[in-house]
Amino acid sequence: MSDSNILTVDIVSDVICPWCFVGKRRLERAIKALPGGKTVQVRWLPFQLNPQMPPGGMNRREYRSAKFGSWQKSQELDAQVAKVGATEGITFAHDLMERTPNTFDAHRLIALAAKEGIQDAVVEALFKGYFSEGQDISNRAILLDIVAKAGLDRIRAESLLNSKGDIHEEELDARRLGVSGVPFFVINGKVAMSGARNVTDFLAAFEQASEPLDTAEGGTCRLDPAGGKPTC
Repeated sequence: MSDSNILTVDIVSDVICPWCFVGKRRLERAIKALPGGKTVQVRWLPFQLNPQMPPGGMNRREYRSAKFGSWQKSQELDAQVAKVGATEGITFAHDLMERTPNTFDAHRLIALAAKEGIQDAVVEALFKGYFSEGQDISNRAILLDIVAKAGLDRIRAESLLNSKGDIHEEELDARRLGVSGVPFFVINGKVAMSGARNVTDFLAAFEQASEPLDTAEGGTCRLDPAGGKPTC
């Protein structure tokens, strides 16, 4: 298979970002719509939306009320994303979500899953665990249950959580792209898009990413080949 038939997609994401879950579904639909012979390699990069969050997380109602000015506003935003999620087959069970978690450990396990070749399965399980089942992914026992069911070796995962290993280098990869919000998608290292874009946008980006860099124009952001902020 030639390199022209391989697409790489780096996804900068946080597992408490609902639009990252939506974006995942739309990307999956775009990949399914690609012509035969194309292979897509996906890598998930960490981005902590709340890096200062206490290790055990916070009461979600208190946190969201402070962040958005009121609990009513938070509920309005939840309703909006739930409506969109339903069109993508996602159930957002906001009524079950009692805490806003710290995601540092989740990201460490996602990085471990990449080494085991099951990163996408672990990311999917974490999204579902938090958004559809209301599980507290700050709780290490719960976190280990989720990733183990997704196929990650529990003993190895627990050993990682008990170590001082971090995600510094992985986060730097995202920061070097100039990312300030998620989801953020980079295709073939040169075409970038922010937000939970639609399938048509993804397909256009795939096509642009298959062209020489100097002809990939319009519709998306482009990365500096030397690595820097995308230009739009």
